[in-house]
Amino acid sequence: MRLLAGVLGAASLLVQSVTAIDMVISDEASVKAAAKEIAFGLVKYYTGNNTGDTPGNLPDPYFWWEAGAMFGTLIDYWQFTGDSTYNAITKQAILHQASETRDFMPRNQTRTLGNDDQGFWAMTAMTAAELRFPDPSPDEPQYLALAQAVFNQWAQRWEENEEVCGGGLPWQIFRFNRGFNYRNSISNGCFFNIASRLARFTGNVTYAEWAAKIYAWQEETGLFRDGDVLDGVTVKQEENNSCDSIDEIQWTYNAGIFIHGSAVMYNFTDGNPIWKRRLDAHLESAERTFYTNSTDGERVMFEQFCEPPGFCDIDQRSFKGYLTRWMARATQLAPYTVETISPLLTNSAVAAAKACSGSPTQAPQGEQPFRGTPGTACGFSWTKGGYDGMNGVGEQMNALSAVASTLVDRADVPVTGDTGGTSRGDATGGANGPGSWMTGKEFKPITTGERVAAGFLTAAMVFGVIGGSAFLIL
Repeated sequence: MRLLAGVLGAASLLVQSVTAIDMVISDEASVKAAAKEIAFGLVKYYTGNNTGDTPGNLPDPYFWWEAGAMFGTLIDYWQFTGDSTYNAITKQAILHQASETRDFMPRNQTRTLGNDDQGFWAMTAMTAAELRFPDPSPDEPQYLALAQAVFNQWAQRWEENEEVCGGGLPWQIFRFNRGFNYRNSISNGCFFNIASRLARFTGNVTYAEWAAKIYAWQEETGLFRDGDVLDGVTVKQEENNSCDSIDEIQWTYNAGIFIHGSAVMYNFTDGNPIWKRRLDAHLESAERTFYTNSTDGERVMFEQFCEPPGFCDIDQRSFKGYLTRWMARATQLAPYTVETISPLLTNSAVAAAKACSGSPTQAPQGEQPFRGTPGTACGFSWTKGGYDGMNGVGEQMNALSAVASTLVDRADVPVTGDTGGTSRGDATGGANGPGSWMTGKEFKPITTGERVAAGFLTAAMVFGVIGGSAFLIL
């Protein structure tokens, strides 16, 4: 994931249209129709299914990770609405970007790949497994196995030297890349998110141990503060690997990834009060930090750091959609959160639909033009009561997530291997990928693990009886 600077000249791009998206939030058919129109506009940005293009890639200036996020959004869209229009290109993209090493480290991306970049594709594969997205043929990469392969590589990349920031997963995979000394919440959040979901799907306690370990590292490093999730910390080698240089910026997607993972762990442990406390803290933080009053007087989501001053970059303009998706899934895994989350999702969906009323006459500088139905381009801000002149993959994806996620109460709960999951796993995956050798460690994949009742795991996490792992004692 890269950070780009720049401010868009929104006013020059703003052309309002009377077409718009007319959505009645209480009418399921209306919501699905709105989501379908927004999805159409989103996929029109995609060129990977064109002859001569690369499946799974978005055109410049969009980075590889955002394409992975887009296909995860389209899988959610399929499950919420039943519209399979984009299933073929989604499956093609996942399988192609899995690469011959089956670990989401394609050769054309490897040298600049971050752990968070790989993570967004792994989370899309995990979503496919949990939602029973149509499985590939037996000789092709399998969704669950892909997530396991990435997990195994992250476990190898974890900093084992306790004197170096107490552990943690680096932002970058390779030492020669700028940012290797940065331990960011989104990379470690991806690891936590996948570990928790693999624990729930497979019943393997080793994954749950890793989830608890990652969460504890975030706490001990100071990246959690009263439920807030801070962006990351720099390891200063010149100061004996000190780990006190914290970037305190808060982003929606960092909050969302820990909300979702904590909800998964709450579900997996049959309502462990520790995970409830953590989930509640992150939810309370998200509500006070990332929601503000719109011109209509409703509290809606906003990207608090960069949206009001208008300097969100092309990556940051997609973050709100991830918080939306992960909060929606939290309501399924921790149903008591519905009372808090549902009004926030509903208000933001209504505001997002109102923002999908643009007919831009040109693309933002250096970006791709909107090719959807005129009058339905989605803007970035949901606080203004209409289209704000900004448009792109992120804006379209945010709005699709906001609108479609209001259907979550009608959707099946994500499955596990014991409740209907059909995706096949490979607990030894990831051994031969181009990122498996970079640590110089012996490869030690997760193997059989211990499948235990969730009730036992709950007790173990309270009393510390699993393998004597101190990080589980809270």
